[in-house]
Amino acid sequence: MSTIRVPDVVPSPKQDAERLKQAFDGLGTDEKAITWVLGRRNAGQRQKIKETYQQLYKENLIDRIKSEISGDFRDVVVLWTQDPPERDAKMAKEALKKKSSIKHLQVLVEIACASSPYHLAEVRKTYCSLFECSLEEDIASVPLPQRKLLLALVSSFRYDKQVVNMAVANSEATQLHEAIKAKKLDQDQVVHILATRNFYQLRATFGCYEEKYGNHIEKDIKSCGKGDMVNLFKIVILCIDAPERHFAEVIRTSILGLGTDEASLNRAIVCRAEVDMKKIKEIYPLMYKDTLDSDVIGDTSGDYQDFLLTLTGSKL
Repeated sequence: MSTIRVPDVVPSPKQDAERLKQAFDGLGTDEKAITWVLGRRNAGQRQKIKETYQQLYKENLIDRIKSEISGDFRDVVVLWTQDPPERDAKMAKEALKKKSSIKHLQVLVEIACASSPYHLAEVRKTYCSLFECSLEEDIASVPLPQRKLLLALVSSFRYDKQVVNMAVANSEATQLHEAIKAKKLDQDQVVHILATRNFYQLRATFGCYEEKYGNHIEKDIKSCGKGDMVNLFKIVILCIDAPERHFAEVIRTSILGLGTDEASLNRAIVCRAEVDMKKIKEIYPLMYKDTLDSDVIGDTSGDYQDFLLTLTGSKL
């Protein structure tokens, strides 16, 4: 489901590092070379380029990028060039500095519910290394009841195989319905179900819920009101059940209205380019009538636009 167009014959990390050095050292920066090299390499290849660049030139590649380019183009290139667990750990830290907003706390939900259990474990490990405290410690400063749900989500290590128990799915669909009807989303059992069951099991539970009660669980959660906890639960459900819909919504919201929310746009495209960007691009026009590429083109420009379209697989 990745949209990254890695060449059939990939240059060696040394060749890529040398090409980037030439892009930096020439008369002015060759932005197209930066896009051509980094925008067409997967995470493992980018990591090797960074290591090789450090060995050859005794300087950090990301530091050099920051000194050579600026603005939105710099921000998206830096985000893309970071190792994914490091990137997500830093985004989680920034989100927790602005913890009053669900818009920021949803970053934690994305990491916990739209990533593999192994990636989440690496993010937690990297977070400790970078910030000398655990992700859980920092989440402890989030107000209740959001704190309870977020702590459970990031502390979990879900089974990652496609194993489903339909009896459990049916029983837990009933428990979720009763909690929603009572408007008590922070019940321990509800949090336990959402934070510990594997994603295949949860999707089966959501399917049972819709079959038994006539509505998708996301729709029924809306009946609980419009508070932060309700909004957070809707994001959890969507990230588990259909992450491509969630990220399509993040992208659309980032470009609507006056001005562009580049941070959200960058996060959605960078984090999903190697995961499910093809599915996001497929569902986007079904949700909004416009294509993802046309919306990106309409709201960005220059090297920044070129880099985003390279990540979505639209720029040759």
